[in-house]
This record gives sequence, structure tokens and C-alpha cells, in this order.
Amino acid sequence: MSRPAAEIPGAEALAAGLPPLLAAAERLAAGLQTPLDSGAHGRRRAGPGEAFWQYRPHQPGDPAPGIDWRRSARGDDLLVRQREWLSARRVLLWAAGGPGMAHASARSLPTKHGRASLLLLALAVLLVRGGERVGGLGAGAPPPGGRPALAPLAGHLATASGDLPAAPGPGGAALLLAGDFLGDLDPLARLARASRGPVHLLQVLDPAEVDLPWRGRVHFESPDGAASLEVPRVESVRADYRRRLAARQQALAGLVAGGGGRLVVHRTDRAPRPGLLALAAALAGEAAPGEARR
Repeated sequence: MSRPAAEIPGAEALAAGLPPLLAAAERLAAGLQTPLDSGAHGRRRAGPGEAFWQYRPHQPGDPAPGIDWRRSARGDDLLVRQREWLSARRVLLWAAGGPGMAHASARSLPTKHGRASLLLLALAVLLVRGGERVGGLGAGAPPPGGRPALAPLAGHLATASGDLPAAPGPGGAALLLAGDFLGDLDPLARLARASRGPVHLLQVLDPAEVDLPWRGRVHFESPDGAASLEVPRVESVRADYRRRLAARQQALAGLVAGGGGRLVVHRTDRAPRPGLLALAAALAGEAAPGEARR
């Protein structure tokens, strides 16, 4: 289950690859039509920006100049047009680092951290396109608005540690956290309880971590070498392992469901675009095919 140290990219190597990562995220998001295009949380608005026109039914006492006759002609009711103020919602993103996220069971597969960073950054492109503000959880300074936020976010994702930030960030920001979530869930549970906004989870798994495909005697070792386990007949524990994995995913979904969050499960041997669509649908509170969501 572990890779030679030379194959595990460090933070410096990831940071050096930021321009390709940004370019790959832009390509992945290009041409996609998602619920995020009109605001990530189902907000209806006319045109980009923070100010927008809202229409409501005419009420007795409303002045006649406020009636939008053209819009009213489309139906049976008189509609009054008024300008509302819409503040862009802040979405903070975080991808777990550490040796476990640098794992890939085959050279042809991306690491879990690489795929998580790509999906989060592509989602940030979609969020910015929809008028949202994005930033890195635990990055410190408030993120700039619009596309200037993407490069700092890419750097934050590339250099993230394995430790989940303890504080949920300012105000009621929505959180999107990516990792394999195979370790202790207590820090995640505390963060979810402390957050005033929804907490969404992206669980990124290597196919070997899902299927346990080996047969016979297999020696497992943790990525950091701190723990090991030898299983005489790995096929004999496969069914129980899969049940435990399903139970963990149910627990993850339960941790964030109370605040309106959702869990998206993605495998690194699958194409990234369905995972991106599932994330966009999760943040918008809509259903989408292609990835396991809870």
C-alpha cells in the first residue's frame, strides 16, 4: 500500500507545478454548465455582480411606476420590480496533505492529493464564474474577489498539511474539505459542530482502498511506516472491509448532514469531470449522477 519515497511529491514539487495545476483546473471546468453558474446556493439573479433585480407580486398601495409591465405581460399577475442586494457567499476549501494522500497504487494513477487539488481548484473556477468568493481554509488573509483568488488558493491547496484547521473561518462561510478521511474523525466532528455554514466533504480514495483487490498473504504498511499488518488470506476479509468502509462513509455523511453539508466520494481511477459535477451539485443542493453522494 506504500510507495517509494522518491515517488511521493513534496510540497515544493507541488508548488512548482502550480501553473500546470491551474491550467488543468481551467480545462476541467471549461464548457461545463452547472447550478453554480447562477450562484452556488440556488440564488436567482439577473446578470453578474452583487446587485440584482427581484420581482414580486403587486400589492395594494404599490406605486404604478414600480410595475414591470413587460415582465407582467408574460403571466396573469402584475409584478413589481425592486433592486435587492446580494452578497457573494464565501466558500473556503481545504485539501489534506501528508504521506497518506500522496499514495497511488499504480504509476498510471494520480495521487489522492493531486486529484483532490485538481477537483477543488476546478470547483473554485466554477464558483468564481458564478459570482462567489473562494479562499483556502486556514489561509489567514481574506481572499480577494474574482479570478485573483485562484492563484493563492492553488498555492494553499498544494502546501496543505495533514492537520485539519481547528477553526471554521469567518462568519457563515461554506466549507469544502477534501481527504481520504480514513483516520480519526474527531477533529472533523469538532470542526463541523463549530462551523456556522455548511460543511461539504470530498472523500478521495485510491481504487485499491475501495476494492482490496489482492489475494493470498499481503503485508500492509501505513504510508508513514508507523503501523503494519499482515493478512494471511486477504480475500477472506474483503467483504468485511467493504462493509466497514461503507459504515465510515455513512458516518462521514452523518457528521455534516445536520448543517446542510453533503459527502461526495471519488475514486482516482475515474475521470475527474463526474466528480466535479457531483461537487457542484452538492454545493447547490441538487442531485447529479456520476459519483457516490450522500
